Amino acid sequence: MEKKKEIVMSGIRPTGFLHLGNYFGAVRNYVRMQEDFECYFMVADLHSLTTHPDTKELKGNVQRVLAENIACGLDPDKVALYCQSHVYETSELYLYLNMLAYKGELEKTTTFKDKVRLNPDNVNAGLLTYPVLQAADIILHRAKYVPVGKDQEQHLEMARNFANRFNHRYGDVFPEPHAFNYGDELVKVPSLDGAGKMSKSENQYATLYLSDSDELIRKKVMKAKTDSGPTEPNSPKPDYIENIFLLMNLVSSADVVQKFEADFNNCTIRYGDMKKQLAEDMVKFITPIREKAESIRNDEKYLREVMEKGAEKARRSAAATMELVREAIGLNYF
Repeated sequence: MEKKKEIVMSGIRPTGFLHLGNYFGAVRNYVRMQEDFECYFMVADLHSLTTHPDTKELKGNVQRVLAENIACGLDPDKVALYCQSHVYETSELYLYLNMLAYKGELEKTTTFKDKVRLNPDNVNAGLLTYPVLQAADIILHRAKYVPVGKDQEQHLEMARNFANRFNHRYGDVFPEPHAFNYGDELVKVPSLDGAGKMSKSENQYATLYLSDSDELIRKKVMKAKTDSGPTEPNSPKPDYIENIFLLMNLVSSADVVQKFEADFNNCTIRYGDMKKQLAEDMVKFITPIREKAESIRNDEKYLREVMEKGAEKARRSAAATMELVREAIGLNYF
């Protein structure tokens, strides 16, 4: 008998464009996971309503996120790739978990405090209970693993708390969800201006998006910060130069990286040449993803099928969990 696969669940927000940091920090791992685990990857459209109440662009954003993730290698036949709003059981579980969540602990959440600071005029209940909805997303599939970055660990900790609270009050239904990434160091992709990492919203000129045109990629890479080069052999690299090497390591061949390492160490490096090479290797890496994503986005019929297929898989899993939940709470009157 085939061993049952462990369950993995992760959410993707339909805001902003996917960039190189998302690809190397998350999506590449998702593509590996689909071979080894039962995967539920959700487009978090309900979550986006807490901060983006205007929904004019929502449908287009959802379609783009799906298209870009499929173009990066996610296979809708191997994973459940679905929209949060298509799985109504999420909202039901969210309601029950809200009865186990306390105002004080929700107000202390770092993301809640950040969002209040950024949008003082839109402090809605959904914003406050965001971690509860996130917990519902995760434990709805009784997922064991959640691939998350450092910034999401507090929310995962809260999901564990809600799962344990539910189990303690009503009986064992949910396993504890744990953070998971193949044990490799998580890749933080540096921004081109040498300040922090690539971001969906911060400095768009310092971030390489998977939808950027060849010309724009070249322009952005050529603008990356450099200096006049080392004066002593084997000098330590300043951060912003280290960043260019890091980016090169992601997309260029090993012998290309070695050549520029050697040039740096013997003080003959020409950053203009290095950036030209990096720009071409970036173009070679991003172009096929961009072109594939564009053709998927233009195929509404295919995207509808992907969403329907994903929703069906996700609802099957969710319905089984919710039967156990209603049973445990005692909401089975006939």
